Amino acid sequence: MAKNTNLSSGTPNPLLLFLCFTTLMLLRTEAVWLTIPSKGTKCMSEEIQAHVVVLADYYVVAEDSKGHQPQTVSVKVTSPYGNNLHQNENVTHGQFAFTTSESGNYVACFWVDTKHQEGGVETTISLEWKTGIAAKDWDSVARKEKIEGVELELRKLEGAVEAIRDNLIYLKNREEEMREVSETTNARVAWFSILSLGICICVSVLQLWYLKRFFRKKKLI
Repeated sequence: MAKNTNLSSGTPNPLLLFLCFTTLMLLRTEAVWLTIPSKGTKCMSEEIQAHVVVLADYYVVAEDSKGHQPQTVSVKVTSPYGNNLHQNENVTHGQFAFTTSESGNYVACFWVDTKHQEGGVETTISLEWKTGIAAKDWDSVARKEKIEGVELELRKLEGAVEAIRDNLIYLKNREEEMREVSETTNARVAWFSILSLGICICVSVLQLWYLKRFFRKKKLI
């Protein structure tokens, strides 16, 4: 006998709620305000795995409307291995985009152009940093594939699930690497402790032998 199931009643599916929440968190982007000192550098870093799209937009925030020219800043973005991914000087706004080729911390550093600053005041910039699924242009995807509504939301959920899966695999690999390093370090420390103990025992035996021989020569024993 077929059994009827009422989908409109009951509590929501926890998995669906989790996926929806995760999608909103992955798609949510917020601009971060960074205060750059008149002399010095302000950096922002994020640990990103390989083969991830990164998009960023930054601009100097005008703090007054007295007709003053906004301060200009310089920016440099580097990869975990120190490769230069983006560099711009004497600008009030800019953008950069790249696809990561290595896993690790990607750093974006900003500093004020001393030749163009006024009075040595601090400068505030707004930085909008998007990675992975948050950097995907869903409007273009919807127009290209002619999808909308629920189908588009399901596509976003699929992208979120793939992003979570890739992140879990990345974390698992990192955990394996860290465990291997920890085990190797522990083994080296153990061998070093054994070697140190052996050296101490040998030195003690030699000292006893030397003292015994010395006292015998002096006919003290």
